Amino acid sequence: MHSSHLLLEEPIRMATILEPSKASFFPAMTKIVGTLGPRSRSAEVISSCLKAGLSVARFDFSWGDAEYHQATLENLKAAVKSSKKLCAVMLDTVGPELQVVNKSEKAITLKADDNVTLTPDQGQEASSEVLPINFAGLAKAVKKGDTIFIGQYLFTGSETTSVWLEVNEVNGDDIICVVKNSATLAGSLFTLHASQVRIDLPTLSEKDKQVISSWGVINKIDFLSLSYTRHAEDVREAREYLSKLGDLSQTQILAKIENVEGLNHFDEILQEADGIILSRGNLGIDLPPEKVFLFQKSAVYKCNMAGKPAVVTRVVDSMTDNLRPTRAEATDVANAVLDGCDAILLGAETLRGLYPVETISTVGKICAEAEKVFNQDQYFKRTVKFVGEPMTHLESIASSAVRAALKVKASVIICFTSSGRAARLIAKYRPAMPVLSVVIPRLKSNQLRWSFSGAFEARQSLIVRGLFPLLADPRHPAESTNATNESVLRVALDHGKASGVIKSHDRVVVCQKVGDASVVKIIELED
Repeated sequence: MHSSHLLLEEPIRMATILEPSKASFFPAMTKIVGTLGPRSRSAEVISSCLKAGLSVARFDFSWGDAEYHQATLENLKAAVKSSKKLCAVMLDTVGPELQVVNKSEKAITLKADDNVTLTPDQGQEASSEVLPINFAGLAKAVKKGDTIFIGQYLFTGSETTSVWLEVNEVNGDDIICVVKNSATLAGSLFTLHASQVRIDLPTLSEKDKQVISSWGVINKIDFLSLSYTRHAEDVREAREYLSKLGDLSQTQILAKIENVEGLNHFDEILQEADGIILSRGNLGIDLPPEKVFLFQKSAVYKCNMAGKPAVVTRVVDSMTDNLRPTRAEATDVANAVLDGCDAILLGAETLRGLYPVETISTVGKICAEAEKVFNQDQYFKRTVKFVGEPMTHLESIASSAVRAALKVKASVIICFTSSGRAARLIAKYRPAMPVLSVVIPRLKSNQLRWSFSGAFEARQSLIVRGLFPLLADPRHPAESTNATNESVLRVALDHGKASGVIKSHDRVVVCQKVGDASVVKIIELED
């Protein structure tokens, strides 16, 4: 794996670009989050998605009820069992999302330069003259000259299926707008985005809380995607709410940055959140097009240096209806990987796209190719310099393990961990080889019952680039002796051999705790 690593800065023969890629047990180091929906909710399709490289299943509560999503989740569990592929669960909140309600579901044609009125009166039928919306306070938030975007939920922003409006006049609770482009809106629900306008609604709505406290608790969700995160306080409030819900105190919060307000408070949000989702669909509306790439590169860099996952969205929109991405989309995926992102999030492409499995497979292949030319040496030096000295004990061990693995050209790094923190720190330095995170369960009690920890920690590493979890036998305690450590190591090595990651005479770097000491050792495998 390491020997096939190239650098774009070095001269390479162009013919080598055409050489077929070698098959690998891990499709790519970069993870793929897929939204499950109408086209991807059967056990058979989900199983194929898992085999193609799906790591995290996203459940979007902007549409569909709890019963619908529960049926999909039961299919996911069956697919995980049959495919023997681990998958994490992400609940995506609705948040302060504004919507146009079209109860009749009839197509609405809007002509450029015509007037259309946005009204909170949902009793009115949607037409080319009137569009009912779900928020009465919008008239107080906008002013003449503001721009409003309306489009089918999770669509591409195509100018034929979405529309730009300019506010011409505010009349009580109604907003009279000028249509800027001709378009046909089809379906029952459209999202509405007022560009660079603050919407006075809570980030975690009452509906969100109800879903989390019922569906989320029953299913012990691994990640909460906090839509429209605008301030660090949004994350603190969500975490406080989760802490009251038993097992969900372990759920990680990924702050979804969707507008300029979130961008302006990015540093504080990053400090509070467990990771960041760059929602480029809405951001692309709020920001000038020429500024989107700059935000992506800056945000991903900040996440990398903080050692927190960065997830990029809206990369292969055209694959919703087509078997192949556009050239620009393929390049966009690769650039996100080269920027340092941990995961790619697929929305409409897997939710209602015609080719969910092929989309995951294609994105995985692009990621794997980009990883081959990722300048790991430069990244490692930059990260070490950013962390500075003196390093913390764990940071020092993690960076030393990666340095050793690079020097000896190890095929894999194996890390023993109970919380997952040590493994995530190793992955932070972006080693060129996979990191097998062997999660050692801990026995814990809530004063009512005993249970083992470890499952949360294993699944939550599925969104971290280069990190691949294994859950150890709970009979091996976290504070292991040399004997039990050796037996767990043998299991990890056997798994590596069976998957083709480790071969005879390969070198493997092992990071583990022995007593109170943390140890990094290099082993060379025999026949």
